[in-house]
Parts: sequence; C-alpha cells; structure tokens
Amino acid sequence: MKHVKGRLDESILVCVYYGLNGERLIRRGHKMATMLDCPLYILSVDSQPLDAFDAEKSSYIEQWKKLSDELEIEEFILQDNEKRPIQKVIAEVAKNYGISQIIVGQSAQSRWEEITKGSFLNVLLKEVPFVDFHIVAVQRPTDDDDANDTYEKGVRAYLIQEHGDFKVAFTCPKYVSIEGIFFKEIGTDFDNGIFKFTYNDKMHEVHISEGYILDKGKLPSEFLSPLRQ
Repeated sequence: MKHVKGRLDESILVCVYYGLNGERLIRRGHKMATMLDCPLYILSVDSQPLDAFDAEKSSYIEQWKKLSDELEIEEFILQDNEKRPIQKVIAEVAKNYGISQIIVGQSAQSRWEEITKGSFLNVLLKEVPFVDFHIVAVQRPTDDDDANDTYEKGVRAYLIQEHGDFKVAFTCPKYVSIEGIFFKEIGTDFDNGIFKFTYNDKMHEVHISEGYILDKGKLPSEFLSPLRQ
C-alpha cells in the first residue's frame, strides 16, 4: 500500500525523455516529494504509438515503470502517439493532476532541451502559469552510450505457431498470429534479436534465436493455447 501523502496542496511532475538521465530526474523528484510529503507523477511524451517504439525506447519505458513502482510514485504517465506540442501536453497533465511543481532536465540531445531556451520557456510559462519550474542540469551523453545500440531499427513482424513452437514471420499470415515489432541483432545473418508486442496495454518482450522464441513462458497465457489455423 502506498504511503498516504500528508500534503495535497503540493504535487510534483517530472518530465522525462529517453536517455540515461531519466532515472536521475525521477530520483530527484522523489527526493523533493519525500521532503514535501506530497504526490509525485512522471510524464513521458512521444509522437509515435507505443507498439512502434524501438528497443531502446521500450527499455527506458520499462525501467521507468519499474522505478515508479519501486518508489511508490502515484502514476507513470505515458502520452504516446501524441501530435500536439509538448507544452500543450504538459499543461493538460499539470491541470488534470493538480501539479504545483514541474521538474525538467537540461540535456543536449533531448526534446526537453528547448525548455531551457528563453522562447520556449516563455511559451511554457504562458501555458502553465500556475506552477513552479525546476530545470535540472544533467550530464551530456558520451560516445560510450552508443555501445548499447546493439539492434537494428525495428520492423513489423508476426509470431506464428508451428509444431508447438512460435516463429517470427515478416508477412501477414492468413491465420491468427501475434503482431509486433522485431529488432534484429546487428551483425548477424540469422533472425536473432527480440520481439516486442503490446497486450492489455502492457509491453511484452521475448527473445528470438534463429527465428524461434527461446522463452515461450514470457508470452501471456492466452497465447500458449493452440492458435487457430
């Protein structure tokens, strides 16, 4: 059970975008919320739909969700497939959740970078005039971060059942299948990598080796019964 916050006149929103500094911002927000004994919310915005996220984005989302559960944060808010300007989204979330303070990171390679520039900050302040902003300096990404990029760009794929196993296919089958995104490992001639799909608003991930699932136990139980041919 989450701790019942003592102050409801204050609430904090942390805005995170992809990169190594998301966790730092969340922990900074949690520290402030703990000191104030007030609710804390996390917001991430993306113009793509969730099921089109690449492996890196999906990994960050899962990490932030787990950290939010660990820290007993009120809610992790993911605004995917969002076509509106960022300031409009922030303003709407701030209003809906009664936010009084917003934390954003100053990063050289994130969409939140613009918030530190006068023109965008003025627009944001006009959109959300009722909150206090905390702009946190964060470390710039290094060349070592590129070492984590071990997958090619994701492509739409399907899991089909074959003789009790599941294999990945790249053309839509005529019978029932699981649709998702396949991320192939860089430097391999085989279909090795990971397959991601959404089910019940949750992202699932399974490992693929030479075209077949290695860990069928990670599939939702509904998919383990024979698929209709």
